[in-house]
Amino acid sequence: MVHSANAKGFKRVLLKISGEALMGNEPFGISMPVINSLAKELVEVHKAGVQMGLVVGGGNIFRGVAGATQGMDRAAADQMGMLATVINGLALQEALKNNGADACVLSAIEVGKMVEPFIRARALSHLEKGRVVIFVAGTGNPFFTTDTAAALRALEIKADVLMKATSVDGVYDKDPKKFSDAVKFDRLTYDQVLEKNLKVMDAAAIALARDAKLPILVFSMKEPDNIAKAISGEPIGTLVTGGNADECSA
Repeated sequence: MVHSANAKGFKRVLLKISGEALMGNEPFGISMPVINSLAKELVEVHKAGVQMGLVVGGGNIFRGVAGATQGMDRAAADQMGMLATVINGLALQEALKNNGADACVLSAIEVGKMVEPFIRARALSHLEKGRVVIFVAGTGNPFFTTDTAAALRALEIKADVLMKATSVDGVYDKDPKKFSDAVKFDRLTYDQVLEKNLKVMDAAAIALARDAKLPILVFSMKEPDNIAKAISGEPIGTLVTGGNADECSA
């Protein structure tokens, strides 16, 4: 069992969900079957008493880095990416509400009357009142990824763990979709992730987690009930913590 707030599992979590994860098999945008299935799983976990914060990406709609590589100003492209996360956040909020959970969207940028502005005290109040809190628009600044936003929000809400749901079942030494001999790590240290340049989260997010000793759990969201298993403390995916490198080998 991974380290947790108590023997029964994590009590407050921050889950990072990529925008691409919401596409399913669609080439673009949001797959309603996928987002509804995700919402049902999140609601079941929430009903068990887990306080949940979510950070959602926008890559299914627009990626700032991709826009910048095609000649767009990076700051402007990142602002477009922030707006894409707002769209995903609103869709996720509706899916959660339709499945029985009270949810709210807090944005790092001002978006008129559609969503609430991010205020840390307000986010904590929503969590204490039993609402799922969806954080959108990243950090509100260009040049920072939603990975960094996830680490930042996890620390701000004092989450027990930062969880990253991906399309693969953990962290590998190389891309398992391209290399059949890729080796999966069960445990890693923050320093190993940085030294090996492993694609867990970006370096800023790893550094924030390392300094605060915030555990990171990377796992596949494609397997049924994996979110519940991860939160309950079952040993799935890859756990990134401090510790000795010898204790965290592949």
